[in-house]
Amino acid sequence: MEPAPRPPGLIQRYREELQVRHYARRTVSTYEQWLRRFLRFHHRRHPREMGSAEVNAFLSHLAVERQVSASTQNQALAALLFLYRELLDRDLALEGVVRARKRPRLPVVLTPEEVRAVLQRLDGVEALVAGLLYGSGLRLIEALRLRVHDLDFSRHELMVRDGKGGKDRRTLLPDRLGAQLRGHLEAVRQVHRQDLVQGWGRVILPHALGRKYPNAGVEWGWQWVFPQHQRWCDATTGGQGRHHLDPSLIQKAVRRAVLASGLTKPATCHTFRHSFATHLLERGQDIRTIQELLGHSDVKTTMIYTHVLNRGPLGVSSPADLL
Repeated sequence: MEPAPRPPGLIQRYREELQVRHYARRTVSTYEQWLRRFLRFHHRRHPREMGSAEVNAFLSHLAVERQVSASTQNQALAALLFLYRELLDRDLALEGVVRARKRPRLPVVLTPEEVRAVLQRLDGVEALVAGLLYGSGLRLIEALRLRVHDLDFSRHELMVRDGKGGKDRRTLLPDRLGAQLRGHLEAVRQVHRQDLVQGWGRVILPHALGRKYPNAGVEWGWQWVFPQHQRWCDATTGGQGRHHLDPSLIQKAVRRAVLASGLTKPATCHTFRHSFATHLLERGQDIRTIQELLGHSDVKTTMIYTHVLNRGPLGVSSPADLL
């Protein structure tokens, strides 16, 4: 007689509960890491034996000893609140939990000349991705997750699917990148054809589309715009395919370009998105349109860029300039 299967552990049940509620894969991974850190901090005690006092002690440890930012501390709190509310069916006494106050920070923004100086020091795929970050206002992961059918050259737009908050949106496809993107896609298509000849060429499809359309994974339209150079192997099925590029490759390339350009600003990949919004405002584009292009739920989030304009939100000049 076969032994009864062991019931899933706490971490596995926590992960499954997040997946059932369609949390993003990266959010599931991040929340799981916070749960593990919480358990290690309290010497592997079961969460049912703990409550607000232990959560507060962990958050205070993060703020005081680890000196994490307010957003990081609040992210840890959100992970633990999900654990108690959704998995353990228990509401914490929030009045005893210290919530960090997130202070408003102005984004780092480059001038058009600085953007040009950085982009000129990038080559190949890294230059194309960075060009989309600035020209389309994309987040890095949104650019890397683009599929071939998301690009519409005739309408000069691209579709961001399942972006932050699970939202879809359309944004600009810069004309100056059109020829480069077409050339890049032709090279990617040649690689895809070679993979098909060798019996591979399948990509992972979102949600359950792989079961609904079994052959869609090999179709050209579903392929990544920026695939990795090496194929991956599925340990379960033995099939091989290609993931999109790893974000760290672009981040490191942009960092090298920023240093080579001599900039002193702490610019990153996300700085291109901030610069995209600010430069549109400087050219007189209305705030609502920019909100839609960026995918912000609240226009208040977009309003932060009015504080970094060259002449202020109302075109105010310094009195020193009148001397």
